[in-house]
Amino acid sequence: AGAKYGGLTTDEIAAGLKEALSVGAEQSGKKLSALDGYFGNAAIKVLMPEEAKKVEQKLRSLGMGKQVDQAILSMNRAAEDAAKSAAPIFINAIKQMTIQDAMGILKGGDLAATNYLKNKTTVSLTESFRPVIEQSLKKVDATKYWNTVFTTYNQFSKEKVNTDLSAYVTEKALSGIFFQVGEEE
Repeated sequence: AGAKYGGLTTDEIAAGLKEALSVGAEQSGKKLSALDGYFGNAAIKVLMPEEAKKVEQKLRSLGMGKQVDQAILSMNRAAEDAAKSAAPIFINAIKQMTIQDAMGILKGGDLAATNYLKNKTTVSLTESFRPVIEQSLKKVDATKYWNTVFTTYNQFSKEKVNTDLSAYVTEKALSGIFFQVGEEE
């Protein structure tokens, strides 16, 4: 704790970093949990998975574009719902950060803090996001449609689509939140 860098102790540097990360985490959570936090952000909007693009095109060509759009909207609304729980999880991880962690982040690359948070929070975020996303998707019957469509699709396709919509949206919601945290960093 006695080492000084540019007049600041390592404790002061660590405290400053923790404060900055906490503010960034809260801003990311607020931004993403707002209406259109995911849906309105082209960089992180949850879309149909790559392997489902053919199914999406086929459904649109059959005049079911509205249902596809509704499914995409519901996936994004579910991610926005779940994002509300991100900030407290990030802040908990930041509070537990050691001075060594803080110095490692400061000496690390551009995304050192994001990577630190990713390592420390992915399990907790997944546990927190998944039930919220499941609930949100159930409200609009999205899981039922997804499961039906992709179970059928998987019977005829070499490229299988994960029939677990909640897992897919959870994964996309997490990558979106880490993208946003990286932007804040």
